Amino acid sequence: MKYGYKRNVAMGFEEADSAIREALKENGFGILTEINVHDKLKEKLDVDFRRYRILGACNPSIAHQALSAELEIDGLHAPRIR
Repeated sequence: MKYGYKRNVAMGFEEADSAIREALKENGFGILTEINVHDKLKEKLDVDFRRYRILGACNPSIAHQALSAELEIDGLHAPRIR
């Protein structure tokens, strides 16, 4: 099952991380969350895992437009209180 995108790039991890952040910024996205999977797995399970980061990016204008059209677009919404 495929659920993401993969691109091979000719640069190191930190350089790629910086390039991704810059590209997001140039396109109006900010980083809302960041998970350093390597560090978390070391902390919680004392295992060594490759460098791996998860960035939660958001473009406020796009998010507002999408949520205004369909509040439940995220699939993780809280139930409405009536």
